[in-house]
Amino acid sequence: MLKLISIDPGKYKCGLVLAELNEKKVYEAIILQSELLEDYVRNLNNNEDISKIIIGNGTTSKEIRKKLDFLKKEIIYFEEKNTTFRAKERYFELFPNSGLKLLIPREFFILNKNLDAISALIILEDYCKMKFTLNQNIDFKTWRK
Repeated sequence: MLKLISIDPGKYKCGLVLAELNEKKVYEAIILQSELLEDYVRNLNNNEDISKIIIGNGTTSKEIRKKLDFLKKEIIYFEEKNTTFRAKERYFELFPNSGLKLLIPREFFILNKNLDAISALIILEDYCKMKFTLNQNIDFKTWRK
């Protein structure tokens, strides 16, 4: 099994997804404070056989790579331009509106959403050149503090 971590880096918070390449499934998707990323990835690595880490090449990506070098895993920078913008559309692909919600403009439903984990998913999908599905009903807004 090829398990990958994808990270949408940020100064204060990061989006992270854990996915399995052969199954094309996301097993975990979270948003966490940037200072907690190193410990969180360390714990993931202890429980999962991580093959590769893909980091968006934007804000704080170099600092995050330095923090994760201890893993001795392949770490790849990948283009993250417009992923936050694209995450809004991908959100509705993953969680489509139904019923009366279809009558309300979609933008209303994402005003208060943190889309960093979906941005991390988009980075992963762009890198792998394929779409991933969710293994279970994952809440992409989950905060780890």
